[in-house]
Amino acid sequence: MDDTEPVQPSLNSNYVPTTPSNHHVSEDEESDDQSPSSSLLPKHSSVPLAVRYSPEDSYCFVYIIFFLMGIGSLLPWNFFITAKHYWLYKLSNNTHGSGNKEHRSDLSDYFESYLAIASTIPSVLCLILNYVLVNRLSSNVRILSSLFVILVVFVVTTVLVKVDVSDSKTEFFIGTLASVAVVSGASNLFSGSVFGISGHFPMRISQALISGQAMGGTLSAVASILDLALAKDVADSALAYFLTADVFILLCIMTYLLLPKLAYSRHYMLAATGDRGAAAAGTGSGVSVPPLQPILRKTWVLGLSVFYVFFISIMVFPAVSSGIQSVNKASGSPWTTTYFVPLTSFLLYNVADFCGRQATAWLQVPGPTSQVLPVLVVCRSVMVPLLMFCNFQPRDHLHTVLFGHDVYPVVFNCLLGLTNGYLGTLPMIYGPKVVPRELAEATGVVMSFFLTLGLAVGSAFSVLIVHCI
Repeated sequence: MDDTEPVQPSLNSNYVPTTPSNHHVSEDEESDDQSPSSSLLPKHSSVPLAVRYSPEDSYCFVYIIFFLMGIGSLLPWNFFITAKHYWLYKLSNNTHGSGNKEHRSDLSDYFESYLAIASTIPSVLCLILNYVLVNRLSSNVRILSSLFVILVVFVVTTVLVKVDVSDSKTEFFIGTLASVAVVSGASNLFSGSVFGISGHFPMRISQALISGQAMGGTLSAVASILDLALAKDVADSALAYFLTADVFILLCIMTYLLLPKLAYSRHYMLAATGDRGAAAAGTGSGVSVPPLQPILRKTWVLGLSVFYVFFISIMVFPAVSSGIQSVNKASGSPWTTTYFVPLTSFLLYNVADFCGRQATAWLQVPGPTSQVLPVLVVCRSVMVPLLMFCNFQPRDHLHTVLFGHDVYPVVFNCLLGLTNGYLGTLPMIYGPKVVPRELAEATGVVMSFFLTLGLAVGSAFSVLIVHCI
């Protein structure tokens, strides 16, 4: 695969056509001195011509590694959510029994509400911490430490699957929320750091990382459906979930350790180290916090676009979309009772989201400075009323169902996922490219912060939306 990226004219880099030799000139290695924002930062010395030539990504190894790390960044969290029946079983009053039947308890009734709170706050705090640590701790330390923390938590969680906690449900409840908080925070530190270093690579690498995150959601949705069809015991299915997550975390650690051994990634990672050193030298300190003002000056529209895309998506997915039932549910068929929500809400949304993100590898329109991009983002607001007026049940206030056919939630969920993937990915990959190279990693962290903030605020509004219905 050719490593040359289609560059939008508005990106502040000088594109040099591919040379006919085995190496080519990378747009990310071009000087940013002509950028309007370069006056805010210390000037680079001239880059030697030999440094401008980057190796090729042989067999797309680096692309695949970032794709796998994208899967690993969200797969643990997705599997925590997918194991919903396991948590309810553990917190119910029937853990001495042998079946899957769940007896309600106060802990199980409020588990999901506490789960959202336990995951949101650490996510935002860890992304702020990540920005502060960009120049204080190397990306290797931040990424590997967060992966090891996630691995330890999941190994403990896996062991607890076979432990009887019926006499200490409150302690298990508190411990689970603490585990969710740690995993959520560490996952965001990991994903923010990885997306930060991907900003030093061509845009295809950032796109691979984001597409991998969508694939993580797709895999968890497939696992949920297979569980419904095949699993006979809720504890055994949860054990399979957590063991799979353990394997993926180990895979992320091994593949990340492989990156410096590949010439293509080593080229960009060494350049990134030099850029950070130049930025720190200009401020007179080796541990300076990256300047936020020049980053926001160039990326505030892109950041708000990312925020609003995920704000709208999380408002209705999965809080509203998973509550839409088949209008033929009374027929009692497996499609309308067991598989309708997992297929139409979770699987279709995640597959469409993946397709939207993957499309940005070939099509990058509108550009980073186009006014069309934020307009399209705002137009997604229509998805909220469209899903609200499907057959969501129970309905306490909005009794009218305008879209009373099963095809409507299928179409609406596909549109929601497709637009989330495409319009959410474009500003994410544009952000690190519209700032000088030495701010690319910090900009990637800032864009991740906008994304997480959109999820946090949207989660709060999703509760209001459900109550309004």
